[in-house]
Amino acid sequence: MGDIANQMALSLILKIKDKIIARKQKGIKTMKILVINAGSSSLKYQLINMDNHEVLAKGLCERIGIDGSNLQHTNVARDEKTKIEKPMKDHGDAIAMVIDALVDEKIGVIKSMDEIGAVGHRVVHGAEEFADSCMVTDAVMKALEKCTPLAPLHNPPNIIGIEACKKIMPNTPMVGVFDTAFHQSMPAKAFMYALPYECYEKDRIRKYGFHGTSHKYVSQKAAEVLGKKPEDLKIITCHLGNGSSISAVDGGKCVDTSMGFTPLDGVPMGTRTGSMDPAVVTYLINKGMSSKEVDSLMNKQSGVQGVSGVSSDFRDLTAAANDGNDRARLALDMFTYQVKKYIGSYAAAMGGVDAVVFTAGVGENDAATRAAIVDGLEFMGVKIDDSKNRTRGTVDISADEAAVKTLVIPTNEELMIAIDTQRLVEG
Repeated sequence: MGDIANQMALSLILKIKDKIIARKQKGIKTMKILVINAGSSSLKYQLINMDNHEVLAKGLCERIGIDGSNLQHTNVARDEKTKIEKPMKDHGDAIAMVIDALVDEKIGVIKSMDEIGAVGHRVVHGAEEFADSCMVTDAVMKALEKCTPLAPLHNPPNIIGIEACKKIMPNTPMVGVFDTAFHQSMPAKAFMYALPYECYEKDRIRKYGFHGTSHKYVSQKAAEVLGKKPEDLKIITCHLGNGSSISAVDGGKCVDTSMGFTPLDGVPMGTRTGSMDPAVVTYLINKGMSSKEVDSLMNKQSGVQGVSGVSSDFRDLTAAANDGNDRARLALDMFTYQVKKYIGSYAAAMGGVDAVVFTAGVGENDAATRAAIVDGLEFMGVKIDDSKNRTRGTVDISADEAAVKTLVIPTNEELMIAIDTQRLVEG
């Protein structure tokens, strides 16, 4: 098996080498990477120029395999949007439409498919098989299938997207970038549950964590903003949105994260419960609910929407709370309280903290929520400047006297996928 694996790896390296040589012979000097995020009936994409990290084009294929399928394509340089309505029976058809749009004389941004140096694929779950992004080989595809039971809704379309690209672009290097990979550096004391050890050995039940690509990107960006090396910093990254997770990043590596075996664990989210007593599940089942009903309750009907009865959108909650809606205020208070607790506990776990980073929809755009989260953390050196907190973009919102930096950094998972893809292909 070792000889076969080595032969496969060598074959892949030779294909990549041939691809690079062919691109150079055609005068193609700039590395352009296509980033693919395939869902069950949709496919998002971006084409990124790696010389300057500029997004050349982006788009969305919707309703794949369903009546009314369409492609929404944007030529970013010209800020031109095009909607193409055409049947897409599967993801292969979707990928073909994406390539056609990218090379189209009127709406495209490249002359031929040969300009695409590699494709980076977002994959939700890599379990313990993948602690980093990797080149896609037949062995990798088999390992991805093995991970499917852990993410039955997400991994299958991710795999289908890779297969579709391989079919249409057989000589183009493919890279898998995993939401779970960044968290594989967690020590066992952080990722294990206090279940019989056999549950881990046989059923692979443990904390995996998610949003890893985002946490990796913003922690590296934070080090850049602070003018230091990632290995010299203790950072707490707060990815706050409809789905939220907090991570402790010590020396550039994740040592703990709030999401667990599934994305249901951690802080309350848009429609997810976050952490709670697991006996609630058996209690509800004993009361007559089915396991599917309980799963739906916890994932789709709970969180800030369930508590408030208003919305899962934090903008709606804030408006309702300001109008005197007590349940909306309670939902916001529960959210900020739990995030604050994670920040404090992760500072303790790392033996200190140099920076707290806010990112994602709520983290980047909701100044009031950021202020509520850090309120009371002055004892550990966290304090923000109210005027700085009202600005947007990549910004240091720390008060001048703060011992711990508080940063807002817009996440860019697509760029992180592209950077990892380029690292592997050119490395």
